[in-house]
Amino acid sequence: MANITFEIKETIAVLSESAKGWKKELNLISWNGRDPKYDIREWSPDHLKMGKGVTLSEEEVAILVQALTKD
Repeated sequence: MANITFEIKETIAVLSESAKGWKKELNLISWNGRDPKYDIREWSPDHLKMGKGVTLSEEEVAILVQALTKD
């Protein structure tokens, strides 16, 4: 499997925390040196291990926000 690199550019929100200290976070992350995207996933306390997550473009986040705030 190819080596995946990442850099957390900004932590936007911690959505929850498990009893073992893993946190579900919304971050702005640069994957493999690319432009940062919004990312929701669980992270170990030291940010060395991660769970499966979802990565969204700015356009996808705008659609999600619109859907969630719809009256």
